[in-house]
Amino acid sequence: MLPSHISLMMTIKYNSKYNTVLLHIIIWSILFALPHFFIDNRNIKPGFFPESFFIVTNLYHIGLFYLNAFLFYPLLFNKRRWWLFILAIAAVIAASYYLKLFITIHWYPGVTLDKWANRILFFPPLIFLFASTVYRMIVDKTEQDKKQKELIAEQLAIKLKFLRSQINPHFIFNVLTNLVSLARKKSELLEPALIRLSDLMRYMLYESDEKKVALSKEVEYLKSYIELQRLRFGDDVAIDVNIQIPENEMQQHIEPMLLIPFVENAFKHGLGVDEPFIQINLSVNNGNLMLTVKNNFNSDANESKDSSSGIGLENVQLRLTLLYPKRHSLLLKQEKNLFHIHLILQLR
Repeated sequence: MLPSHISLMMTIKYNSKYNTVLLHIIIWSILFALPHFFIDNRNIKPGFFPESFFIVTNLYHIGLFYLNAFLFYPLLFNKRRWWLFILAIAAVIAASYYLKLFITIHWYPGVTLDKWANRILFFPPLIFLFASTVYRMIVDKTEQDKKQKELIAEQLAIKLKFLRSQINPHFIFNVLTNLVSLARKKSELLEPALIRLSDLMRYMLYESDEKKVALSKEVEYLKSYIELQRLRFGDDVAIDVNIQIPENEMQQHIEPMLLIPFVENAFKHGLGVDEPFIQINLSVNNGNLMLTVKNNFNSDANESKDSSSGIGLENVQLRLTLLYPKRHSLLLKQEKNLFHIHLILQLR
């Protein structure tokens, strides 16, 4: 049994081809019907072409349409062979005129070959050849745009996968550092910290590969991380967390592990100062998420951070640009020893 996404793609492609064939049939049916509405065989003018002539020649014109669209244009319409394309079209127009002239003389001897008759014999192939050239240009442009979009989507998926792969090792490294600190203190908080860590690992391993997750899962992940930090620092750091999200908004979907870098940044840089504090406010209203994070920091200490410092914020800014273009607002503000993050995100 085919996977659902492959089956869906095949259905879409099949429907697209079916619709294209149906459109062509409708257009040609209208073309064949036109002579019937405009030419009355019972009251036809002497010397004029009968209805059957236009039916026969339209069959020929349709053949020219597809001959140019699928042979001449693909093979010859390029920078090297453009002159061959012009010669081929000219040859087809000339051959068309003499072929229809032959048909007229032998099949419709009663037709008067005056200037109007010669125009009818000469000009219609020009219209069909021009239409087929335009048609093929549109088809090629559509295919090119489709392939370009698929390429961009593939590159985007690869880039996002790379960005996600950067988050997990970086985050795990910080958490393990926290646990080592608790182990050295032989703290009783080590066991609940390990339980919290198992919840975090479960989320990262089984949920973060999804394109989107329920907001409730992301919030629980955020809470687990904050509680893990509470266990580590206790009363040494003033942690103020305010999460106000209505139950119905919890079913909104969000990119996994999108909020944690902002909180992680506060804990990473908001220590090593007198009376450190971290304020986190998260709310959602009508699909609009608002996150604010404030922390104080030691500017002198942050100047000596390692080369990986700031990778989390740079990473999440790029992810926001790729995943939520024109649907987010991010403000990073630094005032003296206070760092302020303000994010507004449209979830729908």
